[in-house]
Amino acid sequence: MGKQALLIIDVQNDYFIGGKMELVNPENAAGNINRLLENCRKEGIPVVYIQHMAIDPSAGFLVVDTPGAEIHQAIAPVNGEKVIVKQYPNSFRETALHEYLQAQEITDLVITGMMTHVCVDATTRAAKDLGYSCTVISDACATRALDVEGEQITASLVQKTVIGALAFYYADIQTTDEFLGR
Repeated sequence: MGKQALLIIDVQNDYFIGGKMELVNPENAAGNINRLLENCRKEGIPVVYIQHMAIDPSAGFLVVDTPGAEIHQAIAPVNGEKVIVKQYPNSFRETALHEYLQAQEITDLVITGMMTHVCVDATTRAAKDLGYSCTVISDACATRALDVEGEQITASLVQKTVIGALAFYYADIQTTDEFLGR
């Protein structure tokens, strides 16, 4: 195993109760991210936050300069933890993420965050394509139900499907307990 970093994608207020794009059980995911954060901070493992900022207010959520775009207090960064702002689902697209990770000699990413079916998926696939070894912590991610061809797909099924697809090639999948060795 190479040098590891914890990547926390888009854990922002709009995804929680009362936000503009509520997910299913974001509190559970944030609680597990917090457990991972505590471990990484104790072990000296670098932590990188990704914060989505929609420049166009018509996006409806995660809009620049709104409380909904702020990183959720449950997992807020501390001094020395990197925050990278993005405008696309893929956290590497038009950001300094890859360069930052290379400068820190990071080879292995532990990936967590919000909207499993969009930003977690896009970032994990891009990371693998860039040569990173990826571990997605399944219970430290959250998503929502989707309407597909007139049928409602539950958040649980969306989560399992995306995680299953990532497991096929792009990432090792673990729960928080598995990752922490409990």
